[in-house]
Amino acid sequence: MATKCGSCGPGYPSPLEAMKGPREEIVYLPCIYRNTGIEAPDYLATVDIDPKSPQYCQVIHRLPMPHLKDELHHSGWNTCSSCYGDRSKARSKLVLPSLISSRVYVVDVGTEPRAPRLHKVIEPEDIHAKCGLGYLHTSHCLASGEVMISALGDPKGNGKGGFVLLDGETFEVKGTWEKPGGAAPLGYDFWYQPRHNVMISSEWTAPNVLRDGFNPADVKAGLYGSHLYVWDWQRHEIVQTLTLQDGLIPLETRFLHNPAAAQGFVGCALSSSIQRFFKNEGGTWSAEKVIQVPPKKVKGWMLPEMPGLITDILLSLDDRFLYFSNWLHGDLRQYDVSDPQRPRLTGQLFLGGSIVKGGPVQVLEDQELKGQPEPLVVKGKRVAGGPQMIQLSLDGKRLYVTTSLYSAWDKQFYPDLIREGSVMLQVDVDTVKGGLKLNPDFLVDFGKEPLGPALAHELRYPGGDCSSDIWL
Repeated sequence: MATKCGSCGPGYPSPLEAMKGPREEIVYLPCIYRNTGIEAPDYLATVDIDPKSPQYCQVIHRLPMPHLKDELHHSGWNTCSSCYGDRSKARSKLVLPSLISSRVYVVDVGTEPRAPRLHKVIEPEDIHAKCGLGYLHTSHCLASGEVMISALGDPKGNGKGGFVLLDGETFEVKGTWEKPGGAAPLGYDFWYQPRHNVMISSEWTAPNVLRDGFNPADVKAGLYGSHLYVWDWQRHEIVQTLTLQDGLIPLETRFLHNPAAAQGFVGCALSSSIQRFFKNEGGTWSAEKVIQVPPKKVKGWMLPEMPGLITDILLSLDDRFLYFSNWLHGDLRQYDVSDPQRPRLTGQLFLGGSIVKGGPVQVLEDQELKGQPEPLVVKGKRVAGGPQMIQLSLDGKRLYVTTSLYSAWDKQFYPDLIREGSVMLQVDVDTVKGGLKLNPDFLVDFGKEPLGPALAHELRYPGGDCSSDIWL
């Protein structure tokens, strides 16, 4: 039986109760036109993913934004399971920050979930003036009723890891969450855990560095991040900076879902490692590398060695499995993390990538594979790009995958993704023994959108999911 409680507030009382929730029927995901050569605004797509529906695997609604070149990125909710006990709250608004324009769109998904409508636009000038921040990334709801959005920089594109606070009812900009002058040097993602009075944030690079693409010289110049920031949740200030060994470009940050847990994982993109962060007995925090994806020696690519480029990670709601995508190598992985210090590989699936047979890249030396994987064709469509954003069903049995990372990097690393559009795929998960298997009958082809091929990014279910809900 589904345990969704209509009178108790949004979400679920615990992660394990959320696993009993109803099967996902629709999904929301931003679609990007910036850097594609198509002069059209980004839009929020609503996709039908109910196998019993006649519109299965179809985009059933498109909500275009009123501006061009926003680069919609990671969305969040006006309220979530952190407000479960408050029956006055409802998960009715999706908050869409823009990575490049710094605009925030608030979308009404409660009135008509299958046909969202624009509720409010927060202009960048408002955020610049009240917060001194820009280039917005991750949005999380707080138990206080506020919405918090991480920033990568200041209004001029210099690095600045601060946090914008919005009123969760009016969506007025209230100011910064961190104390004045207390921003981190760089920013990206964050996750908070109130029982341990902590928030952990990660860092990518300054907006001016990433805006137009990836330059290897910027890595040598030390312009990319390699730190986690430990914040006192009550005092709103950094109390510790963790320097990650083999941890270049730490991106998605995930605490274990169990609110009593004092540990989590972060995926480090460029060094292709997974780091575990954890609380020590004395109350300080540490990080250690627990997974390393070895690079491949290659010919016909921009560098002689190709990293996996871990771009998204997820934890199942029971904290048993960790999933991540190697966007460049092209594989999706599942690890059993029942023992978080010793993850065990239980599933791996190649879904495109840069090293497929017949492509421009020749693999000269590979520590993991005996040969280059075959290109992926689903329902007659050859998949461009590699697995990137992932989202897991509440019960942990279905993993949804999209292939676009960030339009400037898409254009650089996967030009065919710009020409052919991204796709959304679905992978069946063995939750007993572990294992991943592609669903050959599921394909959403964003190459066939009415205005031309689009870049589909992060996925959100109306009732919340593994990466948007935090329990107290």
